[in-house]
Amino acid sequence: MPGLVRGMARTAVVAGTATAVSGRVARRQNNRWARQEEQQYAQQQAAAAPAPAPAPAPASGGESTIEQLKQLAELKDQGILTDQEFAAQKAKLLG
Repeated sequence: MPGLVRGMARTAVVAGTATAVSGRVARRQNNRWARQEEQQYAQQQAAAAPAPAPAPAPASGGESTIEQLKQLAELKDQGILTDQEFAAQKAKLLG
């Protein structure tokens, strides 16, 4: 009889340990997936953000082309304009 009780106790310990380990692994995976989903959502939101308004056309007797290029560069450095938007606006200014 003592051998049977010892075997049952050993089985209970092994089963409990396996349950604890599998629960820990499942929690880690769920946390990892949640972080990935949050990152994907943030990327989608950034991509869906409306594009900033283009720089206004120069008025006659207004700012020089160099000043406008400096302003565009500042907007790009601040992250308001993407590289592509900056290049397009620069091309417009330089004609």
